[in-house]
Amino acid sequence: MNSINQEPLILVVDDDRSVTASLALLLKQNNFKAIQAHSPATALESLKNHRISLVLQDMNFSRSTSGEEGLELLGQIRISYPHIPVILMTAWASISLAVEGMRCGASDFISKPWDNQYLLRTVTTAIGLASPKEDELLSREQLDDQFNFTHIVGESPALLKTLNTIGRVCKTDASILILGESGTGKEMMADAIHQNSLRNRSPLVKVNLGGINPSLFESEMFGHVKGAFTDAKHDREGRFSAANGGTLFLDEIGELEKSSQVKLLRVLQDQNFQMVGSSKNTSVNVRVVSATNRNLEEMVEEGSFREDLFYRINLIAFELPPLRNRTSDIPLLAQSHLRKISKLYGMSEAKISPKALTWLQQQQWPGNIRQLCQTIERVLLMSGKNELEYLDFIPRDAVEQENKLSDFEVGSLTLEQMEKIMIEKSLAAYQGNISKVADALGLSRAALYRRMDKHGLNS
Repeated sequence: MNSINQEPLILVVDDDRSVTASLALLLKQNNFKAIQAHSPATALESLKNHRISLVLQDMNFSRSTSGEEGLELLGQIRISYPHIPVILMTAWASISLAVEGMRCGASDFISKPWDNQYLLRTVTTAIGLASPKEDELLSREQLDDQFNFTHIVGESPALLKTLNTIGRVCKTDASILILGESGTGKEMMADAIHQNSLRNRSPLVKVNLGGINPSLFESEMFGHVKGAFTDAKHDREGRFSAANGGTLFLDEIGELEKSSQVKLLRVLQDQNFQMVGSSKNTSVNVRVVSATNRNLEEMVEEGSFREDLFYRINLIAFELPPLRNRTSDIPLLAQSHLRKISKLYGMSEAKISPKALTWLQQQQWPGNIRQLCQTIERVLLMSGKNELEYLDFIPRDAVEQENKLSDFEVGSLTLEQMEKIMIEKSLAAYQGNISKVADALGLSRAALYRRMDKHGLNS
């Protein structure tokens, strides 16, 4: 076997010799080495005799257009050379073949006729993602030495795993899909991806797809020319043009309706489009980062989200952990946000008491970081205090019960009255979480339910 080449060696497989020659020349002009194969048999022989970095292969090698030959070759490569990325080439009309190839392990796909620059970016990205990576996760200190994660607060294992993933892929052009519940910080992660990419001197354009009327989708995303429709009094640049050279963040992509999905797929596939009212093609160089709190795989199965678009946007996908899975980060997040809003409102720097921080860590936070930050901001503004205490965070009626318990005189309350007040206070503090209330009061769940029945607290 040959020694390792300094330049990546790419195997181009197509039965059309003019195609392989054209691609080999393009790759050579851009510092890649290429060898050509014109049948599955010669492709497998080349893989055996050379240290190939990537395979760029067509889906058909005879008059048949079923794609079976291409899928068979792909399957053989995945079995014998699983570490080598494979990019499929197919005509737009048969893009379903490429989707089938992605299911079978292809790294990516491009359509014919291809755009040279887009093809080169796709090749570079696939090789970059296939490069060996260290298995050991970097610590927060190591990450901060290598990347700009200034605005991301936390050091929990769940967060560090996410930041390590971003660190590995940010300098590639890979399309990224960020998954996670509402309020987990998906937009902040998109910011981090862009700031640590090679595109950080170009724009990061953010689009909330859930807020775009389907009838205006093309105008918003691709722009329009003057006179394209009744209210088009001037040319208007679309979001893709605005993001040219940079990153386009497509938030709430799971809300995009079907007719708009195919329009988005075409521009992601070809990196060119026509402005509304124009017959001229506009080419762009855009890296796409998408986000959603929906389960796109389920939506694909249900038929509400296109499978080909799903594969196009999630070359790399990761899910942000909910706040309940990173409770050790809550004190850091709380105090960081408190400093930020104190400065925003021109207030002296405030702090949160240890007991209040413990209480914050015990809450479920279904709205995640967003809910935590909103709660802290509301409590700071309502209390007007420089140090937020535990009682500042619980409802007013629970505070009154706390005061009543702490200030009562002997004989002012019976044991049953005290028991009822303590259960009510605990239910408020733990937001009705029966297991936590029972633990806090030293009771079994069954015993707590019996006492709640006795005091009429089950309604």
